[in-house]
Amino acid sequence: MQRTPVVFVHGPWLHALSWQSWARRFAHRGYLPFLPRWPGEAATVREARTRPGAPGGGPGLDALTEHYAALVRSLAVAPVLVGHSAGGLIAQRLLGAGAGRAAVALAPAPINGVPLPAPPAWQEGGPEGPSAVLSPQRFRRLFANTVGAEESGRLFERYVVPAPYRLLADLGRTGADPHPRARADTGNTARGPLLLVSGQEDLLVPDAVTRAVYKLYGDSTAVTDLKQFADRGHSLVVDSGWRQVADHVLDWLHERGVRALSGDG
Repeated sequence: MQRTPVVFVHGPWLHALSWQSWARRFAHRGYLPFLPRWPGEAATVREARTRPGAPGGGPGLDALTEHYAALVRSLAVAPVLVGHSAGGLIAQRLLGAGAGRAAVALAPAPINGVPLPAPPAWQEGGPEGPSAVLSPQRFRRLFANTVGAEESGRLFERYVVPAPYRLLADLGRTGADPHPRARADTGNTARGPLLLVSGQEDLLVPDAVTRAVYKLYGDSTAVTDLKQFADRGHSLVVDSGWRQVADHVLDWLHERGVRALSGDG
């Protein structure tokens, strides 16, 4: 038997290292975690903040999806895909295309024309630049709105990096309308199980948006589940309540028959 891989897919403004606690938790339960960085992503948060933005605005949604698809194809065992924000959208795209054994989309950027609220004034600088930067104050207001100022400050210093404008444009965050690239196949009945997770105090991807995405899967016979966490914001994967979310995901995988060892009944 082989350990079941889990590929963690982060979203804009958080570095790949934001999944470290999840990776340790999943490894403790027997899974084989992978925390791949985006193409061109710096190895550390400090380096990402000081390095000039990538030419052309950094990777877009299609490039990121193919980046993770290539990793999935390289694995001997079909992985579980766990994504946050845009990473949750990518996890749904891959699962809908038949890649991966199961997927978990946490506070996922919406798909298939489901609109986000009008974008808040999160930009610092103009869209002509390569990346969008969140100040500590805006991170607290938009991302970490359910935690205290001290915790928000720690999270900012540990994990927050600039986000590529190209990706934000693909997600529709630089305008009011959803982008046509932000799509996933909701009708694939042969795919593995999917769990959608929302925070009911999320300001970037409100709970109502995730519920609307959940309804898109209503005509499919493939397993789709929804979990709503009260009093949680967009930082639910990194703040002090992360373990409650991670343990729910682990329990859900077990309930759906996705074991840490491939072939384990």
